[in-house]
Amino acid sequence: MIGVFDSGAGGLSVWKELVKTMPSEDYFYISDAAYCPYGRKSKEMILERASAITRFLIERGAEIIVVACNTATAAAIEGLRQSFDIPFVGMEPAVKPAAALTKTGVIGVLATHGTLQGSLYKATSEKYARRKEVKIIEEVGDGLVELVEGGDTQSPEAEALVKKYIDPMIEAGADCVVLGCTHYPFLEPIIRKVSSDKLIVINPAPAVAKRARQLLDKVRRNGIGSSLPKDKLTSQSKIVIATTGSNTDTLRSLATSVTMQIAEEGLLTESEIAHLEKIIFISLEI
Repeated sequence: MIGVFDSGAGGLSVWKELVKTMPSEDYFYISDAAYCPYGRKSKEMILERASAITRFLIERGAEIIVVACNTATAAAIEGLRQSFDIPFVGMEPAVKPAAALTKTGVIGVLATHGTLQGSLYKATSEKYARRKEVKIIEEVGDGLVELVEGGDTQSPEAEALVKKYIDPMIEAGADCVVLGCTHYPFLEPIIRKVSSDKLIVINPAPAVAKRARQLLDKVRRNGIGSSLPKDKLTSQSKIVIATTGSNTDTLRSLATSVTMQIAEEGLLTESEIAHLEKIIFISLEI
């Protein structure tokens, strides 16, 4: 089983790419909605939450864990790798492809406060952009996670808030925008609208899914997957989507939308689509 977690529902944008890459795998996705958003929380608190969720997923048979959250990756992934003997895949800041694609020499990065303060983002930005004299326009997307968590991805209010962050990038000459939070792909239609399609939108999730497949293959070749029995939830359904909050409505809505999009792309067989549609939605206390 592949374990996946995020501060909320945004990681479903990563789960979408995982499913497209590995449609027949078992998944256990956890939205830590009780503590969402992570953006301005302390590193200590985020590591504590990430560790508790990781223990839960390992106990249920996870072979690898995808940290489908840029903020949690920045704050906790090194601590997780030191504490747990299981492969982790995190969210890599997609500055490198943006720096390679830009024609104007200016790129935008839309991310949370925690991600922009992370050492991985700073190192990647310095190596692939600033050393090559590519200018980065950073915007902290305060309020955007809450929009997605509330299911508000199309309203005039949502459009106005996205525009507030995108306009400075365009005014500075950016021609690419890096989505530095897994919630933000759900706002991509608005980003394209307010930018009049002037920005190349870069979502790192496909690359993360590719890396996850490589690691899972390695785990299985080496025979180091979890030997723990799956609990009754994962035996009843191969896909479990859970929240630590009390409301599964947003998760259900976004997951349904994602599965419909995947089906419409025509990449999966009928049996794979049927497997994808058998999802259990639950609330957890972790």
